[in-house]
Amino acid sequence: MQESIFSESEAHLPEDLEEGAARVAQAGAGAILTLSDSATISYRSQIAAAAFRNRLPTIFSNKAYLAGGGLMSYGANIQDAWRQAGVYTGQILKGAKPADLPVVQSSKFELVINASTARMLGLTVPDKLLATADEVIE
Repeated sequence: MQESIFSESEAHLPEDLEEGAARVAQAGAGAILTLSDSATISYRSQIAAAAFRNRLPTIFSNKAYLAGGGLMSYGANIQDAWRQAGVYTGQILKGAKPADLPVVQSSKFELVINASTARMLGLTVPDKLLATADEVIE
């Protein structure tokens, strides 16, 4: 049975990126999972670069992060979420009370794999995973 390591690390962006990536790599982490917020999207390239220098694959919550060199993303389709926001806005403009509108969870999720980053990290992405991906970036 393979041992797993759960590590939570806080980093102040962007000044703590190099130290934070090195710290989690030394602790034995096998990858970095980055949650989506305004700071992490702004520094996506720096996050991916610091992780890459420490040989850590990165996993993000949406594909916008992969433009910075991340390995993969899995999460709600952002375009679909904005479309749903537009539907809500239209209902409110037509007189619906926001408190009366149902809460809607995203129904479209997408897996995107950056094959170029995988190659640079020396990783082989299984063919089954590539076949199930919604998009593969070469």
